[in-house]
Amino acid sequence: MMFRRNFPKVLCIGLILAIAINLLVFYSRGTSQISLLGHKELQLPLSEREGEVVKRLSHLEADLQHLKESMKLALKQQESMNSTLTRVKVEVRSVQNAVKSTESEAQKRKPQKKLFPHSQLFKQWGDDLSEAEQQKAQDLFEKFGYNVYLSDRLPLNRTIPDTRDSRCLRKTYSSQLPSLSVVLIFMNEALSIIERAVTSVINRTPSRLLKEIILVDDFSTNELQPYVRLAEELKTYLDEKITLYNHQYPGLLKIIRHAERKGLAQARNTGWEAATADVVAILDAHIEVNIGWAEPILARIQEDRTVVVSPVFDNIRFDTFILSKYELAVDGFNWELWCRYDALPQAWIDLQDVTAPVKSPSIMGILAANRLFLGEIGSLDGGMLVYGGENVELSLRVWQCGGKIEVLPCSRIAHLERSHKPYALDLSPALKRNALRVAEIWMGEHKHMVYLAWNIPLQMKNTLDRTICVDRGPVPGNIPIMYPCHEFSPQNVYYHLTGEFYVGPLVAEATAADHCLTDPGSGEKPTLEPCSEAARKGLHIHWDFKQEGAAVNRDTKRCLEIEKDASSAYVLVLQTCTSQVWELQHTVGSWGHAHAP
Repeated sequence: MMFRRNFPKVLCIGLILAIAINLLVFYSRGTSQISLLGHKELQLPLSEREGEVVKRLSHLEADLQHLKESMKLALKQQESMNSTLTRVKVEVRSVQNAVKSTESEAQKRKPQKKLFPHSQLFKQWGDDLSEAEQQKAQDLFEKFGYNVYLSDRLPLNRTIPDTRDSRCLRKTYSSQLPSLSVVLIFMNEALSIIERAVTSVINRTPSRLLKEIILVDDFSTNELQPYVRLAEELKTYLDEKITLYNHQYPGLLKIIRHAERKGLAQARNTGWEAATADVVAILDAHIEVNIGWAEPILARIQEDRTVVVSPVFDNIRFDTFILSKYELAVDGFNWELWCRYDALPQAWIDLQDVTAPVKSPSIMGILAANRLFLGEIGSLDGGMLVYGGENVELSLRVWQCGGKIEVLPCSRIAHLERSHKPYALDLSPALKRNALRVAEIWMGEHKHMVYLAWNIPLQMKNTLDRTICVDRGPVPGNIPIMYPCHEFSPQNVYYHLTGEFYVGPLVAEATAADHCLTDPGSGEKPTLEPCSEAARKGLHIHWDFKQEGAAVNRDTKRCLEIEKDASSAYVLVLQTCTSQVWELQHTVGSWGHAHAP
């Protein structure tokens, strides 16, 4: 456009250039006549003619220079315009392609329907997945109990929040701390989970302290068709990964594989036996250690070689992999010897030092100890099967063999909690067997409490129908029911010789409430109330009962019996006594001794 506007001027100057050339030719031939643009001929002396020519040539030179600059400017403007047009065309095409790509991607990723609306995996995650992606994610979730589809797409060296109290950051540690062996136990774990655990240990442990990382594979499945890919990942691929790690960190990683399934306790022993550092930390492979996790552990064990320590757990959600901070607590256990979190002791609170170690009854399973001291007390009980109870067993062993257990507030480890354990959907047989093993070995006169908590012998049954048992019923709720006998804790019923019926899990703690069977005095339905509260309110909680006899409330004189409701199902009722009798397989007089009534 700009070039077209300047074209007349350029043409005019071009004509002048042509005339100048002719003039120079004419002058060089010595002619005495000058005909210029139709002017009449001029008869001038030679000197004047030369001056006139020089003058005109000067004007012509200026015009030529102007022509040159104008042509340069016009060409530059044209090139600029062409470049701009080209760039705009490219940008337009880019935008058009981006829009098409976005529309295509959105159309591609938009699920046509929710394939698994009731799956725990998709409660808070996965809205943008296609149906094929949903199917793949669900298949992996069922196999592993956590979101492998997401894990495989997360960075191995991802950043997690530092959950330590700010006062922990101000603590300093000796430059001469003990060396550390880290043991990671796994069985049928996703490869990306193991790699992320290893990466976190390497990145967040000072290299001068970390002597080795020992992986222990407790016989990951390799014979079943659905697990062929998993077996390849955990053997061929994992070996390749270990080789790569050891090229960068010579000799750092080792792997030990069991030729048969030995259970969690024995797998931990295998790792401990292979360790060579001063301190051994035995962890699950589905963890991510946090920044500064190792120094508090090594410093505390350096101070006291008999202390077995536990970091504070945080939770990695099985579906979103978002880290949730857990508050500091001690690791306790109930009469079933199942671990749980308990309140902080008042003695620690009185210290007013949030960085101080906390004495704890037990550990949750992740632990660190002086390697030699752990051997001196016998390490873990390798006779524990599969899973459960091994942490309580070690805790009782530590306390009774001259050691102590502490939780360290300034050491934090994020732990991935599975939605379900696919390798053992019903853990109750192993849990019960392990709990009774611990009770027989370590608990002496108190072992009967473990038997009672596991409902051994079994429930209280009405002889009218021996297939159903008294059951605590749905929780929350305070109405006992009759339900097919299943031997689990809601059907634990204990008759104390002072007259109370305890129904449900046996707690027997000052800070928690067992539930007692009561006759409210009106209506025909019995209720369950916290025993201490029921006694304070003067409720009718005392019963007279003899084996294979009636259960009679001492105050109301009504009997606990069963009858069929409109749906022909048996329900508990309070009524005038008929001929119904009950069987209770265990009665408790003084703790530790069983009595037949």
